[in-house]
Amino acid sequence: MTLWTKSKLTTLTAAIAVASVPVVALAALQEGDTLGTGEATIRAALEAQGIEVTAFETEDDEIEVEIVIDGAPYEVALSPETGKIIEIEAEDGDDDGDDHDDDDDDNDD
Repeated sequence: MTLWTKSKLTTLTAAIAVASVPVVALAALQEGDTLGTGEATIRAALEAQGIEVTAFETEDDEIEVEIVIDGAPYEVALSPETGKIIEIEAEDGDDDGDDHDDDDDDNDD
């Protein structure tokens, strides 16, 4: 193998590793995983994986935790009885429940 080929292979390997980091972080958190039933336990389990917890509440018979992974917001719903993840949903930044994007560009019509 020539030096030039080795260099290209090293660069390609590094690029693949960097590109896969966000996928690996989210893949570490899956529906069915058990995080716990108390706020401190859930927060510790998520933060141990490098996940930022931004909000925590109990609503609609679920524990809802808002998190940020690599700059992208998600909402995780857990069973209050078992502490298992019921759903992981990507957030779109539209918090008010209407059909309009809340992006401050005033073009919501």
